[in-house]
Amino acid sequence: MNNLAKPRLLLVHAHPDDETINNGATMAAYIARGAHVTLVTCTRGEEGEILVPELAHLASDKEDGLGAHREIELADAMRELGVSDFRFLGAPTKLYRDSGMMGTPQNERSDVFWKTDVDQAARDLEKIILEVKPHVLITYDENGGYGHPDHIQAHRVAMRAAEFATKSGWEIQKIYWNTIPKSVIEEGIKAMQGTGVDFFGVEKAEDFPFAAPDHLVTTVFNGDEFVAKKMAAMRAHPTQIAVDGPFFALSDNLGFKVWGREFYRLVRGTKSGPFDETGRELDLFAGVELR
Repeated sequence: MNNLAKPRLLLVHAHPDDETINNGATMAAYIARGAHVTLVTCTRGEEGEILVPELAHLASDKEDGLGAHREIELADAMRELGVSDFRFLGAPTKLYRDSGMMGTPQNERSDVFWKTDVDQAARDLEKIILEVKPHVLITYDENGGYGHPDHIQAHRVAMRAAEFATKSGWEIQKIYWNTIPKSVIEEGIKAMQGTGVDFFGVEKAEDFPFAAPDHLVTTVFNGDEFVAKKMAAMRAHPTQIAVDGPFFALSDNLGFKVWGREFYRLVRGTKSGPFDETGRELDLFAGVELR
C-alpha cells in the first residue's frame, strides 16, 4: 500500500522533544494503525536548557553544540515511536535557529526563527505539504501554548502554509491545536496533593499555560497502550526531560493517566464520532475522506 492510500498526519513543532511531550502517544498509535506520520521540527533547539551536567559545554554561550546533539535525540525518540518521516524545516538548504525566550539577547539575533519572514518559512512547509498531502495537521494555538516565540512562529507558519497549500490544490481536511482541559489539570493537582511533589510546578489550573476551558477542547486521543513508547521517547531527550524525576514516578503510582491522554482543539474541519461521554472526538481522522 503506498502512502497516498493511507491516513496521513502532519505535525509541526518548534523544537525536538515538543513532539513527544504533546503527541507521543498519538504518533505511536497512528503508526501502529498503518497511518503515515510526518514530523516537521522548525528549529534544532540550540537555546534549550541542558539537564545533563556533563553536556553543559554544548550550551549556546559555550560551544554552541546543543542543536546537533538534539538532532540525535530526536532521531532516537522517533525510533522509539516508530516514526521514520521526520524533517527539519528548510533542510537541507537551510536551518532555522532556536529563538530563545522573548526579551533575551538570543531572541534579537537576525538568524533566529522568530525573525524569519512567515511567508518564506511557510513556503518551505508548503513544499512538504504538497509532497506528503496530509489529511490532518497538528500544531500549536496562536499563543504557542505558553508564549515561546518559536511556538508562536510555528503556529503562524503552519497555518499560513495550510492556506498556501489550499491555493496550490491540497486542502488539509482537519487542523488541530494542542491543548489540555483545565479540568484535567485540576485532576492532576488534586492527585498530587499530599505527596510533596507539585503538578508541573503549578498549584491551580489557571497557572498552567497550556490549559484551556473545557468547552474549547474538542478531541481526546486515548493512547494508554502506547504510554511505554511515549516514555521511552521522552527518555531519548535527556538534555530536556528528566524522566526519572519524582513527578514522573508519582504520576504513575497515583494512577493518573497524564501521559496517555492527549487533547486537541479542532479549528478546521468537522467534529465527527465516535465520541466519549463528554462529546469529544476520539479519532483525529474521523470524518476524513482518504484520497
